[in-house]
Amino acid sequence: MGDKITKKQILHCSMFLLGCFGILFCYLVYIQVFQADELNDNPMNRRSASLDITRGAILDCRGEQLAYSTAPGDRQYPYGAVMAPVTGYVGESLGSSGLENLLGDELSGQSRQLRNLGPAGQLLQSDRGNDIRLTVDAGVQQAAYDALEGSRGAAVMLDAATGGVIAMVSTPSVDPASVEKSWTELSQREDSPLLNRAANGLYPPGSTIKVLIADAALDEKVTDLNEAFDCTGRLQIGDTYIGESHGAVHGRVNLKEALTHSCNYTFGTLAMRMHGSGLEDAFKRFGFADTFAGEIQESRCHLPKFGELGDGDTAQTGIGQGELLVTPLRMAMLAGAYANGGKMMVPYLVDEVVSPQGIVIRKASPVKWRDATTQQRAALISDFMENVVENGTGGAAAVSGIRVTGKTGTAENSSGAEHGWFMGTAQVQGRNVAFAVIVENCGSGAVAAAVARRLILALNGR
Repeated sequence: MGDKITKKQILHCSMFLLGCFGILFCYLVYIQVFQADELNDNPMNRRSASLDITRGAILDCRGEQLAYSTAPGDRQYPYGAVMAPVTGYVGESLGSSGLENLLGDELSGQSRQLRNLGPAGQLLQSDRGNDIRLTVDAGVQQAAYDALEGSRGAAVMLDAATGGVIAMVSTPSVDPASVEKSWTELSQREDSPLLNRAANGLYPPGSTIKVLIADAALDEKVTDLNEAFDCTGRLQIGDTYIGESHGAVHGRVNLKEALTHSCNYTFGTLAMRMHGSGLEDAFKRFGFADTFAGEIQESRCHLPKFGELGDGDTAQTGIGQGELLVTPLRMAMLAGAYANGGKMMVPYLVDEVVSPQGIVIRKASPVKWRDATTQQRAALISDFMENVVENGTGGAAAVSGIRVTGKTGTAENSSGAEHGWFMGTAQVQGRNVAFAVIVENCGSGAVAAAVARRLILALNGR
């Protein structure tokens, strides 16, 4: 009798252990098959850094080294903090971020399939990784960083026709080589030097959004090019009003003149005429409700619930205030649509991946994201934006002999003086480029326009 009980208990125990092994096996399969990509891309994955091999170099569009290794585990960043928003960092205990993380497979010379094999895959990997050539121009990047140094802010410049990133700067920044040893201090700093403000900083766009409102108002047919607006200095909404920046009064203006002088009365009025669905459709048309796939991990823009807004909040949206929050990258993309016949391109950083033997393994192909507006209206708004630089608030961005378009903006915030914005386009050496600059708490869009001018000059001098 005792033997039967013992055998039964052994059987139950065996079945229990077999079930546990079955669950463990299923979990391992789940990790290897379904979670492999997510875990490989996690910045805290220390194995993803592949520090046991010599990582390939990250190069700018002219072959300048932005990051390179002379031995396994030795990573050098010649441009230091200047290029940190582009390269990211790699470390032994912290893992990696930015392109160092996203392109860890290519830089380590190991395919994703090999990495998913774990230790077995390491037997097949090369002793040196591939090089990555970017669209970024180190000279323009340096000029943007120098122009912003000492301020909190960001600057982005794109090739409007392709989406290739020419510069992506965020200040303050930090040398990627020092991140690991200074992590505690850096992560606690009030000025957030680890934040890539260009792609992840969210700000009210201020008056820069008025180019979209003008486009939307014409598309919705709530105005035309001949209507005159009485820009008296204040827009009355019930018992409250919206004033003009610095108390300006512009008199009777048409749509082009209203954009040139940044008349809040006009654009608050137009926003209220379109109200819920009209405004919402316009922001969706330009992609503000969506994210894009690619090498740049952008923070999602924050849009108000348009259908729930009263007149006051709707008017505030029309002048780039209220709940509306955007990234500098997204504003550069908006500007790019007007320089590219209404087409918005997916922004990208990597031009090509090159093997240690000099073979191009992968070459970038520009991707159209959406048709945001018509070619005719893009040309019209571009003409309006050129007038802003020639005769309006954007004069600080003007460059002799180069067609520059733009829109200034001042964005109110609860933490101090207004942020200064400038977004626009330029035709430089046969190339249409788009850009956006924000300088936190500087009080004027003219400050940001002066930074944009330095980017244009740097590109023109290359």
